Amino acid sequence: MLRVPPAAVRRLAIRNQRLAGPLPRKRAGADALLETAKALRCLQLDPTAVVARSHLLVLFSRHGAFDERRFTELAYERRSLFEYWAHEASYVLSEDLPIHRYEMRTFPRPGIGAWPRKLSAWYEHESDFRAHVLERLRDEGPLRARDIEDRAIKPWERQGGWSNGRNTARLLDIMWVRGEVGIARRDGAQRVWDLMERCLPADAPHEELSDAEITRRAARFAIRALGAARPMHIRKHFTRGRYPGLENELPNIAEPIAVDGLGDDWWVLPEDVDALLSQDFNGRTTLLSPFDNLLCDRDRTEALWGFRHRLEIYTPAAKREWGYFVLPVLDGERLAARCDLAIDRKAGRLKVLAVYAEPGLRAGARLPKAIRRELERLAAWRGVNEIEVGAAPDAWWPHLAS
Repeated sequence: MLRVPPAAVRRLAIRNQRLAGPLPRKRAGADALLETAKALRCLQLDPTAVVARSHLLVLFSRHGAFDERRFTELAYERRSLFEYWAHEASYVLSEDLPIHRYEMRTFPRPGIGAWPRKLSAWYEHESDFRAHVLERLRDEGPLRARDIEDRAIKPWERQGGWSNGRNTARLLDIMWVRGEVGIARRDGAQRVWDLMERCLPADAPHEELSDAEITRRAARFAIRALGAARPMHIRKHFTRGRYPGLENELPNIAEPIAVDGLGDDWWVLPEDVDALLSQDFNGRTTLLSPFDNLLCDRDRTEALWGFRHRLEIYTPAAKREWGYFVLPVLDGERLAARCDLAIDRKAGRLKVLAVYAEPGLRAGARLPKAIRRELERLAAWRGVNEIEVGAAPDAWWPHLAS
């Protein structure tokens, strides 16, 4: 069995996720953004926009500044992408519709605990409400959730209560995952709903795949994006939790390898073996969204990079270790630092609340200067002209605050 060091897997993942080499000189248009989406296969959505929406930050890390209207064109005019559930709510490729039909036809699947049964029972009970939603969208769509009358017979209730009373929104969410309704566009962060077929391009593929073929296709995309992966990494990536019969299909699409210190149950695509073994690697320094595809599996990130990545958005301020919206810094093949950022749009200022260096970094000016350049690029892209640095390692301060 081929055995490789963890560094080889890190480098391959970075290359395959378009984070190696210099940034493209040409400003990215819709086609270039689409090519990156094809490499990643999904762009996670998150409502947090302290600096920019996460999917835009993911593209910025790989392209530099780009016109956000080109992405809107891609998703809501050309409809090459559509909003759907991947490893989280995401933009996914319309050409991957046959893969996502597995979730559409099986959700909610029986599972451990009462949650799937509760969803299914409430969905089935509200057949008249569902018919009303589809009729309204068919005749009048696109519509916002608040424009659709709540006709629930039994109010939705959830332990904790955060979605109680939001019957229309809850039903739309279930119908969305089932492929009955889709998101036609966004008004700011607010979703505007329509029939799913009207949220897809006219040439969207309609083939029906077997479960085995779905797993083979999805697993290939996941392994390619991850560089090399253990089965548990694949299951958490791209179509999270939707790889029926994965162990049986892996030998049909990938080759087993061992990674020093991390196990002998890793898999790599045959066409990526040469790149895995190559010593030719040209890294760069870039800021990553906290939801970036490279590090969305936190356990894998910690094992492979030695980088403990936790989101603290919902952590009380007094208990945060790093900050509210912290962007990891990729430097070559290492996750080397973190930047806690916010934008004061009224003052036209990027606020660098804190910069943290990872343990074990060599002293020197190169990395803090590179981070400063990235902060300047980010500020220019977001249309602000000042950078205010709050806290940073003493040795880095002169290079970051200049």
